[in-house]
Amino acid sequence: MNAPVTGGRRSWLRDHSELGVSLLLLAIGVLVLTDALTMDVDLTQRGPVGPTTVPLVVGTGLLVVAVLLAVDILRGGRGEAEGGEDIDLSEPADRRTVLLLAGVFLATAVLIGPLGFPVSGALLFWGSAYALGSRHPGRDPLIAAALSLATYVVFNNLLGVPLPGGPLMGVL
Repeated sequence: MNAPVTGGRRSWLRDHSELGVSLLLLAIGVLVLTDALTMDVDLTQRGPVGPTTVPLVVGTGLLVVAVLLAVDILRGGRGEAEGGEDIDLSEPADRRTVLLLAGVFLATAVLIGPLGFPVSGALLFWGSAYALGSRHPGRDPLIAAALSLATYVVFNNLLGVPLPGGPLMGVL
């Protein structure tokens, strides 16, 4: 092993920290495959492709990628440093933005039931724009409302994916 004598096991784990990503991919792959294999499938399905096909392909792909990544890491492969992005890694994270975005997502999850997707989606889009720095009080809510309504119409009416309409159910 290439671990320095002074650090021992801790140094080896630090040098191979990418194995955590491999373990995460492995766990997600096992979860997806377990769910796919235990899924209740209607015996009257039409055609050879059923509802378990995509989860089985995705779960198998996750397992393959996890194994290949682990083999690469154990053979000495290392992830590249953040050289391609314009990020100063010495600066601390912008906690205000992260907390605002987390609050907006949590509020959307809580409000989507009683208010429906058009209203909670508009709050999601406007709150995300605000958290990320947009400060146009006249334009941002209008764009958020239009984007939310367009998303609702596309999913609910065109794609057949039912989204909760909330109080606007009769209007839309």
